Amino acid sequence: MKTVNVAAAVICRDGRYFATQRGYGDFKDGWEFPGGKIQEGETPEQALEREILEELDTRIQVGDLAGTVEQDYPAFHLSMRCYWCRILEGELILKEHEAARWLKREELDTVAWLPADRAVAETLKKLDMPGEWDV
Repeated sequence: MKTVNVAAAVICRDGRYFATQRGYGDFKDGWEFPGGKIQEGETPEQALEREILEELDTRIQVGDLAGTVEQDYPAFHLSMRCYWCRILEGELILKEHEAARWLKREELDTVAWLPADRAVAETLKKLDMPGEWDV
């Protein structure tokens, strides 16, 4: 089975996590933590910076690895590296997504997460406090 390697941004601000709703492809309308495929020659951190700039017109700083999710889908295996990120510049303008929401921990179950992203949301709900990354 083909493996797809992606990086995802866990952006937390004021106790809320940023989530986006896919606007295209096989998983259209599903909710996810923003990010995308890691291209050949890129580190996951570089891919994440590029993807967020392309999809949300925002520059981020990528922090520590928050976790890795391995998820089997019918046509491929997804390996998703999730990083704590913070906004450096930009307004998170939706270029490819249908919608976005800032969700409190207790609101994480209010959207229809894609399977790999659901695993991340479940982990975030178990944190003692929001995983805000302050520099």
